[in-house]
Amino acid sequence: MRLLANLLLGGALLSGFVACSPASQSSTGGVDAPYFGPTFADTQAQAEARIKAQMALPITVPTPKDAGGGYTHEQHKNNAKLIYDASMLYKLTGEAAYADFAAQLLTAYADVYPNWGEHPAKKEQSPGRMFWQNLNESWWLVNVIQGYDAVKDTLTPALRDHIETDLLRNMADFLSEGSPETFDKIHNHGTWATAAVGMTGYVIGDKEYSDKALLGLDKSGERGFIKQLDELFSPDGYYNEGPYYQRYALMPFVLFGQAIEANEPEREIFKYRDGILKKAIYSTVHQSYNGLFFPINDALKDKGIATTELLYGVSIAYDLTGDPTLLSVAEAQGKFVLTPESRAVSEALIAGKAEPFEFASMRLSDGKNGDEGALDIMRSSSDPKAQALIMKNTSQGLGHGHFDKMGILYYNNGQEVLRDYGAARFLNIEAKYGGHYLPENNAFAKQTIAHNALVVDQESHFGGSTSLGNKHHPKIGVFEISPNLTVSSAEIDTAYPDVRLGHTVAMISDSALPKPVIVDLMEAHSDNVHQYDLPFYYNGQLIDTNFELAADRTSRSLLGEGNGYEFLWKVAEAEPVDGLAQMTWLLDRQFYTITSSTPKSGTVIFAEIGANDPNFNLRREPAMIFRAEQGDGVSYLSVIEPHGEYNPTVEFTVDSYSAIAKVEHFEADANEFVQITLKTGEVIGLAMAGDQADAKQHSANFNNKTYEWTGAYRLFSSEEMK
Repeated sequence: MRLLANLLLGGALLSGFVACSPASQSSTGGVDAPYFGPTFADTQAQAEARIKAQMALPITVPTPKDAGGGYTHEQHKNNAKLIYDASMLYKLTGEAAYADFAAQLLTAYADVYPNWGEHPAKKEQSPGRMFWQNLNESWWLVNVIQGYDAVKDTLTPALRDHIETDLLRNMADFLSEGSPETFDKIHNHGTWATAAVGMTGYVIGDKEYSDKALLGLDKSGERGFIKQLDELFSPDGYYNEGPYYQRYALMPFVLFGQAIEANEPEREIFKYRDGILKKAIYSTVHQSYNGLFFPINDALKDKGIATTELLYGVSIAYDLTGDPTLLSVAEAQGKFVLTPESRAVSEALIAGKAEPFEFASMRLSDGKNGDEGALDIMRSSSDPKAQALIMKNTSQGLGHGHFDKMGILYYNNGQEVLRDYGAARFLNIEAKYGGHYLPENNAFAKQTIAHNALVVDQESHFGGSTSLGNKHHPKIGVFEISPNLTVSSAEIDTAYPDVRLGHTVAMISDSALPKPVIVDLMEAHSDNVHQYDLPFYYNGQLIDTNFELAADRTSRSLLGEGNGYEFLWKVAEAEPVDGLAQMTWLLDRQFYTITSSTPKSGTVIFAEIGANDPNFNLRREPAMIFRAEQGDGVSYLSVIEPHGEYNPTVEFTVDSYSAIAKVEHFEADANEFVQITLKTGEVIGLAMAGDQADAKQHSANFNNKTYEWTGAYRLFSSEEMK
């Protein structure tokens, strides 16, 4: 059986891609197309040049030795790509030399693979034979089995038997029965393993392999690929581990999905769970800003929509849906893979069929039933560089999860304005801890203080316990989207034993404001005395504060002794002015100001990452931290305001000062009210109901004035507040 029933001479699968380069304006069917990017033909030409150069060199299959990033690791990865690329070029061009080259590589591996035992630099979990972990082995087989599928008809029966017996079956057995702890795991490692084994089963005609991949080793359906579709995605297509690992897992999900569709169409895999695979592709795109994924959980911050996994995903989604907005995503990717689907995308782009992708405000539910929190995305417009606020109200995210319940990220003008650290790792750079996650990943990057989230008593959420964190998630409130107000709220009472945390964030527009602003209300409720720290990791250069900074000019002290605090230098301290703290910074010609209402007994701490880091493993990033010790909980109200412009080229500065005079937070029973007073005297209000029942009417007195509204939230504009 074939992996792709529609794999014709004019179309192929190829892992290589072409970087964005100018191409001649073309037309299809007489339609002029304003498309100047790379084309499918460019990709094919570059792939042919690359493979022909490799064919002139000796074949090298080294004995496994090195961990991730080392010579043998990279050589085996490269060989997998060579097998894949050469095989697909044979299918595309019909040139026998490509098939012969792929066969030589496959034979070289079949000759030696049976003699390889456990990898000498094995990783602590699930070691491989060719690689330090069997995850890489699964990746290798996913690529190689597609290459073998394309060229196997050119091989003699004896050579086919040798390759299938000594390499493909041997590897499939090792990844399945030989690695049950990975194969039967509901996790991205399990997805790669089941895809590799299942695709192998289809190609060599062994249903035992494909059935185990689909249903688990015991074929009960309690494990395996189908169960992974049930457990790892929410009904909205959000992946439990977050967008970085959603991107990584997407490739085996969609490629195995294609193989299932080609070989067992009766399963209707792309319709399964209301089209969950298609939803997963779309939601992956939505979880990006200016081409890069939101770096929540264990994420490397330079991964984005141009990754190979999403090149496959977007082209497959376009093949399934014909959605022209996906073409603009493909254009932004600036790369192609040589698949029939990617070729169709290229032709549609040349024909000028692309329409803008609608980056929208949305709630992506978490959990298999959509009831384990959510990722809330607020955007000021569909422009991929417009303001965006991300509120992480998701579940823990398994072992790759970070302890930052209800934390936020904020973007504008294509920049990360309020940052999330992401993962502490130099992937495949052997000189940096062998390419592993660094010790600082657990010790700092995962800890709550490393995020824009509230910390109680310098302890991380759930005491830093992943197993405990996996049992709990925030309770989400109403997510409302209207022309001038997008607002979300959540609360959790399990992050700390005797503290209930509540967080409301809103993006508001008003005629008195030149740009939308962000309202951030972070609250904690407790009957006991606690220290409450709320950090904001701002990106840019400090410009001004409304308070006087006290900094030690000659030395620095640690901010704390554990839970990530030991990696922060305390660089300055200040006291808010009458409970108001205002700080302005500059980033890429744009000014930003945080205006905050804080407890009058509170302090403002300026900190910088980099303490206790003798190997310089961490980035040196600044933070402003609000701190207060209270016996009845705490309330931090902040308004984040983009304003003005600085142009160093023509030397002008406009509106470098904040337009906001003060912000206030009022409570009346369970109802709350935020009031923003501008320097012009104009006032904007946001009312929030304690009872968020739909269409319920509310009336409450705040600051000696009665407000009435219907529903969970109500924005009172500056015109209404006059």
